[in-house]
Amino acid sequence: MSAGLLEAVRQRLAESGAEPTPARVAAALRAQGRLLGDAEVLGGTEELRGELVGAGPLEPLLADPSVTDVLVSAPDRVWVDRGGGLELTAVTFPDAASVRRLAQRLAAVAERRLDDARPWVDARLPDGTRMHAVIPPVAVGSTCLSLRVVRPRAFSPAELVRAGTVPPGGDRILRALVAARLSFLISGGTGSGKTTLLSSLLGLVGERERIVLAEDSAELRPDHPHVVRLESRAANQEGSGRVTLRDLVRQALRMRPDRLVVGEVRGEEVADLLAALNTGHQGGCGTVHANTAADVPARLEALGTAAGLDRAALHSQLAAALDVVVHVARDAAGRRRIAEMHVLERDASGLVVTVPALRWGAETFMPGPGWQPLRALMGEAL
Repeated sequence: MSAGLLEAVRQRLAESGAEPTPARVAAALRAQGRLLGDAEVLGGTEELRGELVGAGPLEPLLADPSVTDVLVSAPDRVWVDRGGGLELTAVTFPDAASVRRLAQRLAAVAERRLDDARPWVDARLPDGTRMHAVIPPVAVGSTCLSLRVVRPRAFSPAELVRAGTVPPGGDRILRALVAARLSFLISGGTGSGKTTLLSSLLGLVGERERIVLAEDSAELRPDHPHVVRLESRAANQEGSGRVTLRDLVRQALRMRPDRLVVGEVRGEEVADLLAALNTGHQGGCGTVHANTAADVPARLEALGTAAGLDRAALHSQLAAALDVVVHVARDAAGRRRIAEMHVLERDASGLVVTVPALRWGAETFMPGPGWQPLRALMGEAL
């Protein structure tokens, strides 16, 4: 079906303001005065419905349960990640304008602006999908659209073992980590599986414990009967109404949490989280971007500086607040897996450093110099 015909129908439906039901879309197609067969009407109806109320050509990709990310860098460059690295798909858009229209419509669904005055957007769609888009001229040539799918349920530790994210027998270590109420951070790069792993671990928390989540974007989906979710909010067009992650952490502390969880520690909220973990809130956890587990203290030091903590104060809080760092990474084949686990200790200068306790081996976790301290922390839970 020609792009001109589809554009005419799109314009007719937009002017009517009516909901684009299949019947209305089909009627608008037939009203164009062209002789169309049933197959053409059905195909055009599906195409227009997808563009007007769905994700257009991306719908089949988002419906694929193996897809975690959908990335559009040009009308004929649509990539997906199924857990083994990026793959170029056969999906295409008619032109750059259609990519821009889809990005703007998705932004509007998320109640965000995406136009020349505000050429990028980072938002969560109603179904939980995380979207980011940048339009020209900031994005050169074509709108760039990124969609991260949030699955409706978390994986169990056994499923992570079967998927190769956790080495055989490693689920026993993870269960002990949670049961011993150790405070931990999951570190790693973008798309390495930090949120997926954290959701799974939260599902191991005792059913009588209350989990309070503070997130910029509600991505965690723990399989647990008592979860309270708090989500930050951007300022409105008048510049008011903003709710930061730091605000959420402070409110969460007043909600009697047994487990305080910060979806991603990336700003001034690090000060409130460390303070909370130093005042009896055991078993708190979150994720943080870092290249390796050994880099986590330096990463938190940088974030703490923005929150007004000097180096000595940050390391003093960190030494008493955090027990373990679990680092996730992608291997050479693009598969997500736990690369290593570290414990924290002070060095001769009083600064906190990480000590390797376990690393990914050929068949299971291999112990390092921090294994005995980790075993001692886990105690009877191991």
